[in-house]
Amino acid sequence: MRISTQSDVTAEIFSGIECISRLKEAGYDAIDWSFFEMSSGRGKFLQPDWPDYAKALRAEGDRLGIAFNQAHAPFPSSAGQPSEDEVILSAIRRSMEVASILGVRNIIVHPKQHLVYAKNKQATFDMNVEFYRALIPDCERLNIRVCAENMWQWDDKREIIVDSICAQPEEFCALLDAIDSPWIVGCLDIGHSALVGVEPADFIRALGSKRLQALHVHDVDYRKDCHTMPFIERIDWENTMKALAEIGYEGDLTLEADNYLRLFPKELQTAACRMMAQTAGYLRSRFEAYSAQ
Repeated sequence: MRISTQSDVTAEIFSGIECISRLKEAGYDAIDWSFFEMSSGRGKFLQPDWPDYAKALRAEGDRLGIAFNQAHAPFPSSAGQPSEDEVILSAIRRSMEVASILGVRNIIVHPKQHLVYAKNKQATFDMNVEFYRALIPDCERLNIRVCAENMWQWDDKREIIVDSICAQPEEFCALLDAIDSPWIVGCLDIGHSALVGVEPADFIRALGSKRLQALHVHDVDYRKDCHTMPFIERIDWENTMKALAEIGYEGDLTLEADNYLRLFPKELQTAACRMMAQTAGYLRSRFEAYSAQ
């Protein structure tokens, strides 16, 4: 199990190239590259010379001995308008191209969820089976797996988080089983699970090792999508690591906890990054201890 983290805030504060050396220095084994700026039509990967920039990132990672294990496609994955959805899909496919150059094995692509889930459960499910199946030829061509993720929606009237597609283990399993392809697997967002009332350990056991191939690891208070470092909020990390060991999880431990970094000025980013890496390393040690039992 490698420990990794998303590049989001570190690449935002420093350059993309410098981000790689800083995460290596902090103690990470690998990097989950974030393509979030593409969602608003920004960033170097939308410029004509994007392949050169992708190759430069890969070369820097190779030079420093740090891998790109994972990536996160731009999101949301749909707007419900054909013209907008064509632009979104083009950006997702570009991120897959870049991730392939970086040597990424898994890229997280959010399911489509522009419909109000509570009123459109079957339509949302069917729409996503079609969506992910349409990405399989790209996966095969690029030799990269797409990971679906468990999601939530916001109820404006009650001002609370509610279920969306794959929020519950039964539906997440059903979606992956319906797609039935080794190229489409599952990424469990630990925080999202807790936010909809499913203990992450229970979700992990329900998915099992075949479906569960990637993680988004961050802590929440069971009310807000905090995306902060483990042990800051309320998730039971001991039981979560135990569950991963019980199913024989074979993937990496990837932090998606960058809101923790936003608490600190630029001058303290190195120390904050190192603390996050040490925390991820501790979680890995607990996973290894349970796996050895």
